[in-house]
Amino acid sequence: MTGATGQLGARVAELLAGRGVAQRLVVRDASRAPVLAGAEVAVASYEDEGALREALAGADTLFMVSAHESEDRMPEHRSAVRAAVAAGVERVVYTSFMGASPHATFTFAREHSLTEQLIVESGLRLTALRNALYADMLPLFVQDGEIRGPAGKGRVAWVARHDVARLAAQVLVDPAHADRVYDVSGPEPLSMDESARVLGGVLGSEIRYVAETDEEARASRAGAEEWQIDGWAGSYKAVATGETSVTSHTIEHVTGQRPWTLEEFLLNEPGSWTHLRD
Repeated sequence: MTGATGQLGARVAELLAGRGVAQRLVVRDASRAPVLAGAEVAVASYEDEGALREALAGADTLFMVSAHESEDRMPEHRSAVRAAVAAGVERVVYTSFMGASPHATFTFAREHSLTEQLIVESGLRLTALRNALYADMLPLFVQDGEIRGPAGKGRVAWVARHDVARLAAQVLVDPAHADRVYDVSGPEPLSMDESARVLGGVLGSEIRYVAETDEEARASRAGAEEWQIDGWAGSYKAVATGETSVTSHTIEHVTGQRPWTLEEFLLNEPGSWTHLRD
């Protein structure tokens, strides 16, 4: 298990512990690792290939949470895959992104595609979870009551980390999910206008979506690094092109329970938006 101190990995680790599954939590800082029954802790990072190889020794399945977005995170992913191969890992469950492709509009979706290819070409068995945009992120897009970006009239099938974690826990314990690529989404594709209205309805205040042109979007983020602007604008442009509108039944099919709608997520996890009332 990597990413066990993060918002997704921590949920997955807790679910596995609840099932009595033995797991090894690979973390950068042991003091931050969750204390869970049946879980041991190893200290390593994707950059430290030797330490990671030792941390993965004896494991047959690796939950590989993608590294933090950066100008080039592929060296970290290459190091992690090499370590997994050297340690004798058989299968990798990787947190990819909806529409991952060498030609994806979203720059980071291209990196996810490269990572999927890297895992397969290394001889490891891949289970790719191509997650839609997280519902948890929507409230973070709001600035002064507005969501601004070049998403046009495109749609997003927002998915809650809560539901992705349930799916991940299930595929991790069942090797029948090896050699599979899953589109992972919420139950309904919403436009950004509709998403803003749902969020505003839960908050009890008006939230508006303002469609920007590519030029307006880049200008509004002036001062950030170029790769950050490309990534931010690319995520909205992927909405505009329809690359994020795929609505799958993966979560319900695999777990037996449908995922939350955007409204259900917001009502169940108010901590995601309470900062908007400050």
